[in-house]
Amino acid sequence: MRSTQQLSITLPIDMANLVKEKVSAGEYASESEVVRDGIRALLARDRAVDAWLASAVAQTYDATKTNPERGVSAAAVRERLQKEHQNATSKPL
Repeated sequence: MRSTQQLSITLPIDMANLVKEKVSAGEYASESEVVRDGIRALLARDRAVDAWLASAVAQTYDATKTNPERGVSAAAVRERLQKEHQNATSKPL
C-alpha cells in the first residue's frame, strides 16, 4: 500500500519561485520536500497554538469566569494601550 499521495497544487508566482529557489540552492532535494517541510512547520505551529490555548488561555478564562473581579475592562485596556503608545511615540530616538 502506498504511503504517499500525489497532489496537484497551484501557488502564487512568488511562492512557486521560492520553492524552486530552495531546491536550486540545495536546501531541499525536491519541490515536494519543500512543501512537506512547510506542512510540518504549519502542524508544529498549530500544535503550539493548541497547547497555548489549552494551558494559558483556558485556565485564564476559567479563573476569570470563577472570579470576574480578576478581569480588566475593555476601557482599562484601551487606556493602558493608549498610554503605552503615547510613551513609545513621544520618546526621541
